[in-house]
Amino acid sequence: MKRTRGKKGRVEGRTTPHKALADIRDLLGDEPRSRDMLIEHLHKLQDSFGHISNRHILALAIEMELPMAEVYETATFYHHFDVIKPGGDPPPRLTVRVCDSLTCDMFGAKQLVQELESEKDKHVRIQHVPCVGRCNAAPVAVVGMNPIEKATREKVFTAIQNNETEAELPKCINYKEYLDKGGYQVLQDCITGKHDRDNIIQILEDSSLRGLGGAGFPAGRKWRILRDQPQPRLIAINIDEGEPGTFKDRYYLERDPHRFIEGTLIAHWAIEADAIYIYLRDEYAGCRKLLQQELDALRQDPPCDLPPIYLRRGAGAYICGEESAMIESIEGKKGMPRLRPPYVAQIGLFGRPTLEQNMETMHWVRDIIEKGADWFASQGRNGRKGLRSFSVSGRVQKPGVHLAPAGITMRELIDEYCGGMLPGHKFYGYFPGGASGGILPASLGDVPLDFDTLQPHGCFIGSAAIVVLSNKDSARAMALNAMRFFEDESCGQCTPCRVGTAKAVKLMEKKDWNQPLLEELARAMEDASICGLGQAAPNPLRCAIRYFPKEFE
Repeated sequence: MKRTRGKKGRVEGRTTPHKALADIRDLLGDEPRSRDMLIEHLHKLQDSFGHISNRHILALAIEMELPMAEVYETATFYHHFDVIKPGGDPPPRLTVRVCDSLTCDMFGAKQLVQELESEKDKHVRIQHVPCVGRCNAAPVAVVGMNPIEKATREKVFTAIQNNETEAELPKCINYKEYLDKGGYQVLQDCITGKHDRDNIIQILEDSSLRGLGGAGFPAGRKWRILRDQPQPRLIAINIDEGEPGTFKDRYYLERDPHRFIEGTLIAHWAIEADAIYIYLRDEYAGCRKLLQQELDALRQDPPCDLPPIYLRRGAGAYICGEESAMIESIEGKKGMPRLRPPYVAQIGLFGRPTLEQNMETMHWVRDIIEKGADWFASQGRNGRKGLRSFSVSGRVQKPGVHLAPAGITMRELIDEYCGGMLPGHKFYGYFPGGASGGILPASLGDVPLDFDTLQPHGCFIGSAAIVVLSNKDSARAMALNAMRFFEDESCGQCTPCRVGTAKAVKLMEKKDWNQPLLEELARAMEDASICGLGQAAPNPLRCAIRYFPKEFE
């Protein structure tokens, strides 16, 4: 490989970069130089300079006493870091990211990109990006860090011209308002002895609350498992929410952040953990400002002694929604899933037993303790238990987050909560669990929506990300969109996923699908991939073939 040489003939990036070192020290200030802070420090570089140069990577490696290769491979793993090779040009000063995942694709993302590309100047670049968590307002463009909902050419260029590149701070129930409404009283009752740890865990078990990030593992049982693990123990809250079609965590976070914080602090007390780590996806810049503000307010006037609470920022990697990949990322590494066993409840963050929970799961803890296990468990329909927050997007009149009984059917959800289909559109099919959850036809619109009810049909509910298709959409095209997403987001660690998704895209782009070959490929991905990304990636293609055969005639 050819090396770029500086003015004095030295190989760039291998001599001590004194100016870059000074930049690093100014940026980092008194922040720790420990390995787990690497991604946080890379964000500081990206935010300050608009890119990450080779000299800054070397300087950061020197300052943190890490091999340069480790810093480089971590920086280049994540989509949101613009790493510039020696001699390369930095990117334009402003990036406009246009989501091209499922719902945005349905509502004209491709045309929007073409319009923006045709008129942008040299100081702006347009990027196709995966889901940014605002599917109810498709199509979405992000100008800098400012999300433009129901984006048009005019809206985007207005934001560019007015330099509107920062995310707005959402209006939420703030700390004082939360206290005034009885907030943190349950936590205080726990700490003062009005509640017993085992009783609290039993309440959660009796409520049938399950993990609402996708896997659906019973929350109370997970807490009990952690109680039995050796100390010290940690908690990691997953707000990465990268599944196309999902935005429920953002919805609750923007409105009532202290409810999940209180639930997390109750979990900290119940399992006697040492510290709490909150992992938030980078696309939620407004939520990050909000969380920092409200955590600061909590620390300034705490209702009780608080444990260390660390807010960590993702960097654009869907794979980090997988619990062990998220833990790797919190540790400052590439977000690659770990082989299991051991499970993160045994050996998790920094090698300690770790309670990993989705943010929405913790959102319900206070209500369940206050109102009782029966209150939550009695909410379901069709023999199911509990409530579900459905992120609904697509061809319905009222997209958004709809809180409904677990076990509600798709037809009931559309009619009772979503205001019916859009005028001129007929219910055709739906993704019940985001891109990875498969696609079902309208003829299966009366299947209860919950954990364990969709598997017989080759699908699953996951994080309840519902994308509704009409007779003007193509299940085949949506399956291809989903597979392109998986190809782009594969971490590359295992061959079945890395190669399988790429091969599947090429086969699915052809006019005639080689269905036997695609099924053979799907089986290999399902059986041999390390984590859920590769295992679930074949679901949409299999469903398209199985349930929408007329599209292949």
